[in-house]
Amino acid sequence: MSLKGKTALVTGSTSGIGLGIAQSLAKAGADLILNGFGDASKVIAELQQFGGKVGHHPADVSDPAQIADMIHYAEREFGGIDILVNNAGIQHVSSVEEFPVERWDSIIAINLSSVFHSTRLTLPGMRKRGWGRIVNIASVHGLVGSVGKAAYVAAKHGVIGLTKVVGLETATSNITCNAICPGWVLTPLVQKQIDQRISQGIDPYQAQHDLLAEKQPSLEFVTPPQLGELVLFLCSEAGSQVRGAAWNVDGGWLAQ
Repeated sequence: MSLKGKTALVTGSTSGIGLGIAQSLAKAGADLILNGFGDASKVIAELQQFGGKVGHHPADVSDPAQIADMIHYAEREFGGIDILVNNAGIQHVSSVEEFPVERWDSIIAINLSSVFHSTRLTLPGMRKRGWGRIVNIASVHGLVGSVGKAAYVAAKHGVIGLTKVVGLETATSNITCNAICPGWVLTPLVQKQIDQRISQGIDPYQAQHDLLAEKQPSLEFVTPPQLGELVLFLCSEAGSQVRGAAWNVDGGWLAQ
């Protein structure tokens, strides 16, 4: 499929899942707005080779004012956003009674509230242009819980609820809103959990195997390119009647 002439904003897209999705969109011809901290020059150069326009905005998505500035940048420099991928996220693992309040607040702000703010600010332009795709990168933890991940699980459940509401509110338009719910993907967030096991004296291969074996029957990580291809499907005409869905890509996690 071709997304030439469409502009996509992917939050948290300078590494990991977000970068994999950005690469898939760039290969399909979309212009791209990356978001994330740090120097994005190498990523921009990599994606420009596919022929589209590529920009970067360093908004801290925990701050609604910075999100608004990013949307204004997109309108000013790219003419608006046709495809919004809400991907930015952070994690902290702790029991509820020991969970740091400031960590709870930051996880809810970045993993949930940013999805709301990006969506509410992007929808008017999509309605004006008569087409749009919103894809929220939730998690299998938006559908089930896990010990020690109260804030993350609460936020991702919220993302799926928000996805359903936006899907209903746009149901008679050419705008769709859906969530993708990955299982284990080997991102820096997941690598930290593997490293924690290694620090306890577990062999690196065994640490990775044990993490997968606890939840993911395929014993294989989901890959960012696989998620990128699913985003492309949701952007296609074939995906135009997928609305308000929470699509798990989890190696069999939820089949158990």
